Amino acid sequence: MKGWQKSGCRLKSRGVNDWRKARLETLAVHAGHSVDPSTGAVSAPIHLSTTFERDTDGSYSRGFSYTRRSNPNREALESALVAFEGGTTAAAFASGSAATTAIFEALQPGDYVIV
Repeated sequence: MKGWQKSGCRLKSRGVNDWRKARLETLAVHAGHSVDPSTGAVSAPIHLSTTFERDTDGSYSRGFSYTRRSNPNREALESALVAFEGGTTAAAFASGSAATTAIFEALQPGDYVIV
């Protein structure tokens, strides 16, 4: 998961070096977005692909293997959430069941969950 400070981020390119100084409206418009270096698009395209190209050795060097696991749109959302909440990382899931499963798998015996 990438934070909003990644190179090319529109917030950083506009001189906002600290997300805490940006107003919510600014974050809502700019966080999680960067200019596409190959096309110059200022808005992120919607990636509908469910699978991504493999390298000849079977690996996924571009970081995306299956859309439920990760895709460019989810990374943009996570980056925006980091900026909104002032955190360091964020996790978005394909479904509520996936989010619930991730939380319960992270727990250790004896941990508590308050709902």
